Amino acid sequence: MGTVLIVYATRSEETKAIADIIGEGIRISGHSAQVKRVNEIKSEDDLKGYDAYIFGSPTYHGEMITPLKQLLFQAERAELAGKPGGAFGAYGWSGEAAGRIFDTMAHIFKMNMVSEGPLMLKAAWVGGGIKAAQEYGKNVAAMIPETV
Repeated sequence: MGTVLIVYATRSEETKAIADIIGEGIRISGHSAQVKRVNEIKSEDDLKGYDAYIFGSPTYHGEMITPLKQLLFQAERAELAGKPGGAFGAYGWSGEAAGRIFDTMAHIFKMNMVSEGPLMLKAAWVGGGIKAAQEYGKNVAAMIPETV
C-alpha cells in the first residue's frame, strides 16, 4: 500500500472539497491519502517520503494562488523525479492553474504524470465532479508501483 500526498490551496474551500474527493478515490483503490492545506507544508522535507503527489489550486485572474506557487518552489528541491503525480484545480471561467501546476510537475520536477492531464472542475458538486475527482484519485493510485 502506498501513500499519496494531496496538497491544495484554497480561498473558498471548493479546492479543498475536490482534494478530499480525490483522496476518497485513492482510498477506494486501497492506498492511503494525506490531504493537507498548503500552509501545512513548511519545507521541502515535509514533501519527502510519499509514493505519489497531487497538487491543486483554484484559478484567480488566470493564475494559481500564491501559496501554491511557493509550494512549487519547495517541491522543486524535494527530489520528486519519477514519482507519480497529478494536478487539479477549481475555476470560475478559465482554469489555467491546474495546467500550469501539471506542466511544472511534468517538465521541471520530471514526475511521471497521470495520462489524462490535470483535473479541472468548476466545483466538486457540478456536472459529475464527484465521480471525476474520485476517478482521478484512482488513476493516480494505479500508478503507484506494486512493490510499495
